Amino acid sequence: MSRFNGQRLTNKTFKLDIERMRQGWYSDKYFVNVEQMLTVLAARHYRYAGKYPRLPRALVRGLDVGNMEVEMQIFTRRPGKTVVVGIDKALTMLRHCAGYWDDANTFVETCRSLEVEAVHDGDVVEYPSPEGMGEASPLYARPVMKIRGRYRDFALLETPILGALSRGSRIATNVYQTLMAARGKPVLFFPARFDAHEVQAADGYAYDIAVQRFNADFRQHAPSIVSTNAQGDWWGGRGGGTVPHAVIACFLGDTAEAMVGFASALPPEIPRIALIDFNNDSVADGVRTLRAMFEAYREQIEAGHEEEAQRYILSGVRLDTSSALRDVNVPPLGDPRLDMGVTPRLVFTVRKALDEAWKQWDLPTGWHERAKQYCRNVKIAVSGGFTPEKIRLFERLGVPADYYGVGSSLMSNDTIRGTNTDFTADVVRVKINGTWVEMAKAGRRACDNPDLQPIDWSLWDDD
Repeated sequence: MSRFNGQRLTNKTFKLDIERMRQGWYSDKYFVNVEQMLTVLAARHYRYAGKYPRLPRALVRGLDVGNMEVEMQIFTRRPGKTVVVGIDKALTMLRHCAGYWDDANTFVETCRSLEVEAVHDGDVVEYPSPEGMGEASPLYARPVMKIRGRYRDFALLETPILGALSRGSRIATNVYQTLMAARGKPVLFFPARFDAHEVQAADGYAYDIAVQRFNADFRQHAPSIVSTNAQGDWWGGRGGGTVPHAVIACFLGDTAEAMVGFASALPPEIPRIALIDFNNDSVADGVRTLRAMFEAYREQIEAGHEEEAQRYILSGVRLDTSSALRDVNVPPLGDPRLDMGVTPRLVFTVRKALDEAWKQWDLPTGWHERAKQYCRNVKIAVSGGFTPEKIRLFERLGVPADYYGVGSSLMSNDTIRGTNTDFTADVVRVKINGTWVEMAKAGRRACDNPDLQPIDWSLWDDD
């Protein structure tokens, strides 16, 4: 599964569309064209007859180009460090789709004739800017995978392999950077609604790998919290969540009554986290909900129903104020960054209101301390437009947010923000008369990575 358990995921997890992948359905057309060209040339027994090779003509005359063996390296061009995800999926593509169609139109797998080295999902690679150079250079790349073998056997797989690595590593690295900004506070994974449902499993896996990488690097224990079951499919996670704004509308805007109804109906192991921005008065709805839940809790305790009382423990509130609104509890300062949406001032105000809510309650003897603790145990989650930059601001100001819900920024692929995570592949050597010879395009060269490990294809035998 990753660097963290030393195991590889296989097609039991990925369920690839193997037949169409073998036919180039997912490949850029020029790879389909070149695979067909090399196959035809091999069948014709074509031998190199060009006039302008880089190498001495005497060395390459008569070379079997159609069956040329190459060394390809795959690396990222994201500046700085990248948390790598997508390796196991790429290897599974090679395992099942590297090969050729014989004269009987039967696919012949050739993965075992390939020499492949790869890192693990969860490894970190760097695309460095060497001293004296203004920008990172592919001359100093750290490959995440190397493939040696007959090129036409795996030419069709370059497109889907790079796609799997680019998306998985982009999301993992964005999550990692967000966790760093949050200083290890939980980052709730909320991007499902911003993309096609087919990508949820892969994205959730990338998120979990990033959390594990962060925990390992900083000796933290941040949990992996996803919003859909699909996002946890590849690693055994389950979706979590409470109520959407829509159900508050069903309760006529009465957030408190909606949460009591939720608590009465669903198992107590599901956290009770109330959305309190529906009426744009987070303090009033937060305090009302807190009181309604506590009263139901106290009623069950006093009736001797300790287990039933657990249903009514309010574990948190979530602020999700639109960036187009100023919560009524935030006095205007005339700066949208300070007034609109979920702002530091709003979170401080809500925290204070929650902590002190119990003082306004008519409590029987012996319940004051318990009520005080009930209020202060309520966590605050914030969401809506959160990016690493905004989270760093919150942390720098000491804003009492306990969880950050982050969505679309975790999928960001932007050169300006430095989240652009594209992988590329280069043929850097070719095999001539049994010897590997340098043959990279201008500006590239064969590079190394000490974390590369030889791939044992027997790990995929039970697919």
